[in-house]
Amino acid sequence: MNRADRRRFAAAWAHALMGTSYVPMTSAEIQGRLHGYTDRLVDALLSDPFDTTPAREVGVDLIAVHFTSAESLARTVSLIGEEMLDVLRLESTPEWRSRVAGLQAALCSGFVQAARKRTLDEQEAIRQAVLDARDAVEQALRTSEARFRAIFAEAAIGIGIGDMDGRILEVNDSLIRIMGRSGDELRSMLVSDMMHPADPESVWRMYEELVRGERDQFRVEKQFSRPDGGTVWTEMIVSLVRDEDGLPLYQVALIEDVTDRLMLQERLRHQAMHDPLTRLPNRALFLERLTRVLRDHGPEDRVALCYMDLDGFKVINDSLGHHVGDDLLVAVADRLAAVVHGDDRLVARMGGDEFVILLQSSAGTDQAVEVADTVLDALNEPFRVGGHELSVGASIGIVERPVSGQTAAELMRDADVTLYWAKSDGKGRWALFDPERNATEVAQFHLSAKMPAALERGEFYVDYQPLVGLRDENVVGVEALVRWAHPELGRLGPDRFIGLAEETGLIVSLGRWVLREACRQAKHWQDQFGSTAPFVSVNLAVRQSRDPDLVGDVAAILAETGLEPSRLQLELTESAIMGTADEPLDALRALSQMGVRIAIDDFGTGYSNLAYLRHLPVHELKIAGSFMEGLRDAERADPVDARIVATLVDLAHALGLTVTAEGVETLAQARRMADIGCETGQGYLFAKPGSPEEITQFIADRLD
Repeated sequence: MNRADRRRFAAAWAHALMGTSYVPMTSAEIQGRLHGYTDRLVDALLSDPFDTTPAREVGVDLIAVHFTSAESLARTVSLIGEEMLDVLRLESTPEWRSRVAGLQAALCSGFVQAARKRTLDEQEAIRQAVLDARDAVEQALRTSEARFRAIFAEAAIGIGIGDMDGRILEVNDSLIRIMGRSGDELRSMLVSDMMHPADPESVWRMYEELVRGERDQFRVEKQFSRPDGGTVWTEMIVSLVRDEDGLPLYQVALIEDVTDRLMLQERLRHQAMHDPLTRLPNRALFLERLTRVLRDHGPEDRVALCYMDLDGFKVINDSLGHHVGDDLLVAVADRLAAVVHGDDRLVARMGGDEFVILLQSSAGTDQAVEVADTVLDALNEPFRVGGHELSVGASIGIVERPVSGQTAAELMRDADVTLYWAKSDGKGRWALFDPERNATEVAQFHLSAKMPAALERGEFYVDYQPLVGLRDENVVGVEALVRWAHPELGRLGPDRFIGLAEETGLIVSLGRWVLREACRQAKHWQDQFGSTAPFVSVNLAVRQSRDPDLVGDVAAILAETGLEPSRLQLELTESAIMGTADEPLDALRALSQMGVRIAIDDFGTGYSNLAYLRHLPVHELKIAGSFMEGLRDAERADPVDARIVATLVDLAHALGLTVTAEGVETLAQARRMADIGCETGQGYLFAKPGSPEEITQFIADRLD
């Protein structure tokens, strides 16, 4: 906002406040003062981190310059809410609206507190005048009484005087206006006639103590019923006036009408606790209600949360525009409010396209599931929004448990986790919180967090499993298999951490380390066994195969270790290598041209484009071990498995590829695969994965 924009906002503010309060300044002086306030509000709105203190101080200053009426405050709050973002040329996003609401609330808070202090100062002056009247001499008494009469009659707050029997003796015009009764009617009433059904017991207990002379004053917020059926809220101070001997003589009540202020506060609270777009309760109100449920519960009470996220909303919002997205959210909110209702249920918008349903007195998991099913059914019907027929689903995470021992943070965390499960399981469904699954995922998280340091500390090591010729039983190659020597959990196989490494991206650095270790060991075998040394086969994860530095890393490691490229084989899964169909194959071709062998691992379990396969720079197929199961027993071999394996081998040979059978555990399997034409086998029949020393001995024994 430039200086001209700020001056225009200040001018609009001055115009809005015109006539709402008596202010001893000229119009130019008022506008100049408000221009300074505008600078402070704008700076607060744009502050980072966001700080509402300047807005609170502006509220105090408005009282100081005599803008004291509720109308002055209401027009100021309205102007800020309706004009500030437009003048600043800021989009009306939830974040900016939230900041504007924060400024409104802070300004109101400062205004109300300053107004209250001003009123209390006036009340204290009046009370002092009453006390002065008791102690003054006769002439001073007449002067004091005249002064009191003037204050009594002209005071903006209501004043009532009663005797110690509770009869109302005198009232001023302000009290007549506040109570909506005539002076004669009020003077014919007793203090006890002013009781209201909603008065707390403490009000009348303090009053009785004052009448008995046990206290000199008390202050309460109290409501009174008016003859027209309305209710007026007041802030009341009742004081005891004693005679010269200290005995109770009169009671004086000072009563201020705070109805407008309370209504404004209630409106502001409603705005602060409700989503401005959907009008549903927001995160703040939801957490307040949830906290109250957790605090005020019985021993057998249960609570349930259904945390919901819309499926497909982002596509609609991005493609059709945010205005359509906002209208869709409103329609979804209306439908949720229509199907989920009851005093013990709350539907709230948490932000974005996330909603939550609170079941305060849950009857059990079945009830929570029923609510989730109701919501999913309600969302099945398309929405008509802005001339579009839109369909959105939802994923819902359900947490249902006893209230005892729970916190709002724990419930929200578990609901959020369960919502993620529902989305990862396929969307358009609900998922129930499972403590065992959560514990497993937490353990995996801790495991993944420790992997980078474990790699630096050298906790990983490599075992090797031989690939044996099915006809001559010589060791043709070895597969490198990484392990983790975890200091607490012991030896961990790759199934425990490879997936985590892929998710975190650590697989690239871990894979590079494995490649270097495997090539270094293969070079030892190359030096020891010469031309009969086996090649080493290293698995590449999908993320590694997409790494732009892959070719350079392989070349550098081969140069560093001195291993012949033909002694290195890189294994990719069928789905990974076929995933390069729409991507450049330069990396695989470069590796192949370098002399490195390329193998497809677990062949037969994915979805291969056979026409495309013949153009890939592949040297070997490794048939998945699952096909070996049907060939365990020579007499009861599964003819279907046998036919599938034979077809795969024929296909590989037609493409000029060699074949390795994985998972060979019986002699029958080995013989059958040899008969089919498979060149090499890998499995427990030949050797389990072992250390470099064990595999070195295995190779030597086969050569002997």
